[in-house]
Amino acid sequence: MIGITILGSTGTIGVNTLDVVARDPGRFEVVALTANRNVEGLLAQCRQWRPPFAVMVDARAAGELRTALRAEGIRTEVLEGEAGLVEVAAHPQTHYVMAGIVGAAGLMPNLAAARAGKRLMLANKESLVMSGQLFMDAVRASGAELLPIDSEHNAVFQCMPGDFSRGLPQVGVNRILLTASGGPFRTRDVAGLMSVTPDEACAHPKWVMGRKISVDSATMMNKGLEIIEACWLFGTGQDNIEVVIHPQSVIHSMVEYVDGSVLAQLGNPDMRTPIAHALAWPSRMESGVGRLNLFDVRKLEFEEPDPERFPSLRLAREAIAAGGTAPTLLNAANEIAVAAFLDGRLRFPHIAAVVEETLTSLPHQAADTLEAVLADDHRARETAARLVERHASP
Repeated sequence: MIGITILGSTGTIGVNTLDVVARDPGRFEVVALTANRNVEGLLAQCRQWRPPFAVMVDARAAGELRTALRAEGIRTEVLEGEAGLVEVAAHPQTHYVMAGIVGAAGLMPNLAAARAGKRLMLANKESLVMSGQLFMDAVRASGAELLPIDSEHNAVFQCMPGDFSRGLPQVGVNRILLTASGGPFRTRDVAGLMSVTPDEACAHPKWVMGRKISVDSATMMNKGLEIIEACWLFGTGQDNIEVVIHPQSVIHSMVEYVDGSVLAQLGNPDMRTPIAHALAWPSRMESGVGRLNLFDVRKLEFEEPDPERFPSLRLAREAIAAGGTAPTLLNAANEIAVAAFLDGRLRFPHIAAVVEETLTSLPHQAADTLEAVLADDHRARETAARLVERHASP
């Protein structure tokens, strides 16, 4: 059986992964399940799957989970903190790692899995945004398999020739077209964005996602981070990547070839499709996703992103062009700003303002060591936190 560790098992990616795994009993063994502080959710998963290990990042939550498991006679060992995540990601019983932790918190366990040569199914784009070269070097050095789970990157992967690692020009690829739904405010008056509430920003029109990612989709910072991720995954520059707003979210991304051919991956907007693809690759397996009915879809629309409505796209491209730890600064500032917005302390348009002011005020450096990456991540968070207070909602 294939041993699988799911980082962030109580989140959207984790829950969907377990759903897909359950559809092929006898193929996978769940080695470890992890959560931040959702004791009730992880306890329910441990009851069902009886993994050898469970990890709670929060120490108090880990104690509560140990007590609850002991009371029910479940012999799952509970680890805690980042060290626990790193341990299960690199554990000898683990063959596959589903990287479903949101944000910078996923970097260290994902890097541990890459260094240990696992099949790493990456739903955490921030690992490549923060430390792209270091991360890809670790993958190559260990022989790890890196498979993208983001629907867009998974779609590109499916449309690429198998030898794309030789370079896109060498395999006849002209450009990558990343699709985006446009989020809930695609047609809303820009002046009205100042009054947007967190619940409105999290009401994604097509996808079921966590609150942080939903806000990133609404600002299109998510797509900016995906441009950076695609550069590393597919070994290309940002000039070869274009963002296309596609409100129906049926085409998940496209690859254009030099002969004029454009290959697209289509499907219902359901994360179980890319999850099943990565679990079974290079084969296929049942995902539980319904068939795409093109007669129901009826039409497919495409738009250019509005730079005034979505300044985060520009900021992401500027960070890519600057290089080094600039994308690290971008990601850290965005995480702080989004958290403040979700807490009601920052207005929606000020998310991009905080990110831009952080990038402007902090110099970046070469991202050639993990210490440099983590140091600039910390500096950006401190700076962004001060800027949040300056912009704070009355």
